[in-house]
Amino acid sequence: MASILSIIQDVATVIGVDVPTVFMTSQEREHVELAALANEMAERIGRAYDWQALAAIATYTGDGVTEDFDLPSDFDRMPVSAKVWSTSIQSPLSAIPDRDTWLAYDVQNISLVFGAWTIYGGQIHIKTALGAGATAKHWYQSNQIVKAKDESDVITYSDAFAADADMYRLDDQLLKLGIIWQWKANKGLAYGEDLQNYEELKEKLIARDKGGRMMIIGQARMPGNVDLALPVTVTP
Repeated sequence: MASILSIIQDVATVIGVDVPTVFMTSQEREHVELAALANEMAERIGRAYDWQALAAIATYTGDGVTEDFDLPSDFDRMPVSAKVWSTSIQSPLSAIPDRDTWLAYDVQNISLVFGAWTIYGGQIHIKTALGAGATAKHWYQSNQIVKAKDESDVITYSDAFAADADMYRLDDQLLKLGIIWQWKANKGLAYGEDLQNYEELKEKLIARDKGGRMMIIGQARMPGNVDLALPVTVTP
């Protein structure tokens, strides 16, 4: 994990600008442009895929009355397949993406036996209210794509580069390639090969980040009174 200064120094040698010894505080026009582009590209990469490094769990604790909870301060989005699970019931709460449907539930004061949720206004709204001490949890993607470490080795996270020593939480090489192709595109230079290199690496990293599709330990558990269907070896 390299510092943003180190990444930009590598970028500068490719795009033909002065290699900075300091970066985030530099007033050189090209360095200021690169700083803005670095933050833009870092954010774009973070939103290109549900990276495991940025995955987090939100937890809301009920009091029997509250139905509206603030989303985590670093909330960027929920994965499309994410569900909200409550300690109150064994099945996930029902997602209500349609705003008018949710409004109808609210206006008509409909009691939802199994619970439902929706997101708007920077909050997650849960009906019926979680009981006192009950919790609801869901996965989300954090917007804190930058890692910083102070002189006491205390680690903090943020959504943008602010100091030369800040580090990118995702892949350094992908960020470097992204800055290079977008810089060239912004300046009207040929960037096709650089964009291709960026896209190819991004797809490889996404495939690697997904991990294995299935893990099996030991033999599968099967009831004793059933026969195994396909796939089996069939003798003609």
